[in-house]
Amino acid sequence: MMFDLCNLDRREGSIALKDFNKLLYQEPTTIQPVPQMGAKREDISIWMKLFEPVYRFMLGSIGGGAGATAVYPIDLVKTRMQNQRGSLAGEIMYRNSFHCFAKVVRGEGFFGLYRGLLPQLMGVSPEKAIKLAANFTMRDLLTSKDGNLPLWKECIAGGSGGACQVIFTNPLEIVKIRLQVAGEMTEGTRTGAIGVIKELGFSGLYKGASACFLRDIPFSAIYFPVYAHMKTYLADEDGYNGAVSLVGAAMIAGVPAAGLLTPADVIKTRLQVKARSGQQTYNGLIDCAKKIYKNEGAKAFWKGAGARICRSSPQFGVTLATYELLHHLDFGKSTSPTSKRSSTDLPHRDPDMIGGFRVAHRCVAGMESRYGLVFPKSSSSPVTSSPHKT
Repeated sequence: MMFDLCNLDRREGSIALKDFNKLLYQEPTTIQPVPQMGAKREDISIWMKLFEPVYRFMLGSIGGGAGATAVYPIDLVKTRMQNQRGSLAGEIMYRNSFHCFAKVVRGEGFFGLYRGLLPQLMGVSPEKAIKLAANFTMRDLLTSKDGNLPLWKECIAGGSGGACQVIFTNPLEIVKIRLQVAGEMTEGTRTGAIGVIKELGFSGLYKGASACFLRDIPFSAIYFPVYAHMKTYLADEDGYNGAVSLVGAAMIAGVPAAGLLTPADVIKTRLQVKARSGQQTYNGLIDCAKKIYKNEGAKAFWKGAGARICRSSPQFGVTLATYELLHHLDFGKSTSPTSKRSSTDLPHRDPDMIGGFRVAHRCVAGMESRYGLVFPKSSSSPVTSSPHKT
């Protein structure tokens, strides 16, 4: 025990006279804390603070790419379901999402489910990176010194992330959507991503941006606060989150965010897909909403809602879990993965303890497990400053 006490200060594997002196009550001692995961922000150097947004951008790119690839077939099914305009006889190509999935595989092969994936990956990395980095950076800025972050500030932080991503989201979405529906064409040459970009031009890449804002800002304003609170709810008794709880929190948060914003997503899809001969055309967000309601009814605004939830929920589950677990490796900002606290993580019973008491507490805590001893159980009670028998 004496060796462990002294080794907390000098990790030299020996005991010297000065070590015994440090255990005296009369001599306050400064024991270097054992390095722990999760450094305080004020302990981070200025260079690391400057690099942190770049680091978050990189993590968001990795997480976004992994999440998009995992659920891309569902995204393709969602897009084709939403693009069914139903204004002409025989226009309905798919009865439901399962029929759409089966028809794509049967008519275009398995890899038809991944049509347009490459431009999606090229765009989703910066998109998700900006979204995640903006949200978490705004949360840091809006958090008070006592660590308090009201719900309305959480919504502002999330909405800021959604607004920032549109600069990448809209060009990405319109190219991806046109490639996804290109497989339905039975006549003419199917174009690729470069052909779509040439056809649209720079300004055309931002067609439907108003609907993109209408979808992405409230989506993020709902998603990130729900995710933050679900992480707290699913954490273990020590406040730690593992990979399973992180994925679970992200997937649960995706259900209301994706489901409630389906009408905006339907409008965005209709505006960005090039209408074929005989199909209904739209002139702006309001005109699109009016014509969908008039020609197809209110139910049309919820087309592909199930596929959208099934896509967004696991996609953000993979994205956020990847981001959090990688982010935990540095900056100490993310909730730790499941790991048990060591005896040195325990708070001091009395903050005024100095010298030998402070050192001894760090060593003796958890001693029954380290030395094979078995102590009798006793009811826990708050420690007071009054003396008591031992």
